[in-house]
Amino acid sequence: MKKFLNEFKEFAMRGNVIDLAVGVVIGGAFGAITTSLVNDIIMPFISILTGGVDFTQWKWVLRAGDEAAEIAEVAVKFGNLIAVILNFIVIALVLFCVIKGINKMKKPEEPAPEPAPEPAGPTAEELLGEIRDLLKEGK
Repeated sequence: MKKFLNEFKEFAMRGNVIDLAVGVVIGGAFGAITTSLVNDIIMPFISILTGGVDFTQWKWVLRAGDEAAEIAEVAVKFGNLIAVILNFIVIALVLFCVIKGINKMKKPEEPAPEPAPEPAGPTAEELLGEIRDLLKEGK
């Protein structure tokens, strides 16, 4: 059991796991901000364009409810789905802009300098000439 706990501690303390946890927390907070943006800013304008209808309340009633008989309404609430899709699009757009900005802020990496070409060695003819000269000298 102690080995298992040590392995888990080693796993949990890796930098990637901590970074992921921070990202999830910030993402949750960011999700709340974008939900508010969609519900409180964007949806009222859409409601005006649609004649004052509360967009999130759009639904397709499958079975009408009856309070006297205590029968609950059964409906497909597609307006809420559209609001969630708009929320996703806003989040995706903002994340795209943030990542694009981060990539612009990064300094472009300078390409590694090309290694200097190695000096050309003597050709075969030059080596043979040297051998010939050495043989003539008698060495």
